[in-house]
Amino acid sequence: MLKMGSRRYSGLMVLFLVSVFLAGCQGIQTKNEQQERKNLEVLSREYRPDGRKISLPSLDRDSTLGAFLTYAMLNQPRVEAAYYEYAASVEKITLERSLADPRFSFQMDITNMINSIMPGLMLDVPWPTKLSSRADVASAESRARYYSFARAVLETAFDVKSAYYQLHFLENRIRINREMLNLMNELEEIARLLNGAGKATLQDVIRAQIEQARLETEIANLEDSRKPLAAKLKTALGIPAGQPDPPIPARFEPVRLDMSPEQLLETAMTHNPQLKSMEAELRAAEYGIRLARLSWFPDFTFGVEGDVRTTPVMVRPKLEMTLPVWVDKITAEIVSAQARKDAASARLSLEQIQLALEIADKSFTYRESRRNLKLLSEKLIAKAEMSLNIAHAGYSAGKIEFINLLEAERTLLEFKLAEAEARTRCELALAELSLLIGVRPQGAPLPVNAAPPEKKPKI
Repeated sequence: MLKMGSRRYSGLMVLFLVSVFLAGCQGIQTKNEQQERKNLEVLSREYRPDGRKISLPSLDRDSTLGAFLTYAMLNQPRVEAAYYEYAASVEKITLERSLADPRFSFQMDITNMINSIMPGLMLDVPWPTKLSSRADVASAESRARYYSFARAVLETAFDVKSAYYQLHFLENRIRINREMLNLMNELEEIARLLNGAGKATLQDVIRAQIEQARLETEIANLEDSRKPLAAKLKTALGIPAGQPDPPIPARFEPVRLDMSPEQLLETAMTHNPQLKSMEAELRAAEYGIRLARLSWFPDFTFGVEGDVRTTPVMVRPKLEMTLPVWVDKITAEIVSAQARKDAASARLSLEQIQLALEIADKSFTYRESRRNLKLLSEKLIAKAEMSLNIAHAGYSAGKIEFINLLEAERTLLEFKLAEAEARTRCELALAELSLLIGVRPQGAPLPVNAAPPEKKPKI
């Protein structure tokens, strides 16, 4: 009896040891999974070394645009969320290519006594290439998540630039209106003197006061509009509402992007993150077709049971196999996968068309703004200043009406404001073009070396 009991226990011990051994097993990584893990490792060193946030640069009024960009890209919650979504998608690859956990079974036959004790171990094994195909689908989806992260970085940089240039334009408008207000104060004084000498009417003084009131109100409105723009900059930097507002940049740094429209389009087709993400989604759909076609092949369950009460121990090998007999179900799965692939291809084509249109539109906006800026800065403002000086001298000499002087002042104000706006439109157009073509911003937490392109799956 002791000998029989020891055999039973030894049989149970063998199954237990096998279970423990299997618990320490690891699957085999696919090539795409290995590549994505390398990409995540490189990105983590740039963005979250050792799982910690990189120290943010300190910001003050004299900080460069690059410092503001770096701060935003490292601090913006949208970028952080995209990073962790990408990291989670990389881990999903392992889940998709892994076997299901082994199952331990235990059964007993009992009448008036225990007749048999049968522990067992079962393992589900799909058709050999199904797991690797699932991993390839997950790898392509993970690549799409990486480009979503890259797009979040670029959009954050654009939001900072947009607020930065609009604040600069606002400061210019305030400065120009104040200059015009000082000039109008001088013109009112001249109108009073001429009115006292009987060379002008009181109406000139009133007109000057009306223009002063208009300019004062415009300046007050402009100064008040700093608040929403400062809030926009604060949001772009990822600073929570309860923390102090960021400093308003005192320096203005123009951007340079010397590319022809053809070069812009070519670069965008290669580097635009939205386009790259959709290409990855298309690859995932193509891998999905291959996976759907494997539904024709069966899956297996291997196992073994042993009756430890028998001498010698009776062992029962087990094999189960699925029977893929539902033709309409498998056909629908394949057709559905093909439809998803066709939809992804159509979305990609649409995005390419839209991208070409946006680049053409923003390129035109940039060229138009440059021409307007050149016209205003090199010709119109100089002529308007000359016209105002002539009108000023003519009015002081009593040769022209005050309304002509006022018209000259308003023309100069209009041209100066138009110049500031044209300069801002140039910079905003360049910022949008940088977003569209996928230019890596200064200080961006993006690896310089892109991952090698995936091979198109065979379907």
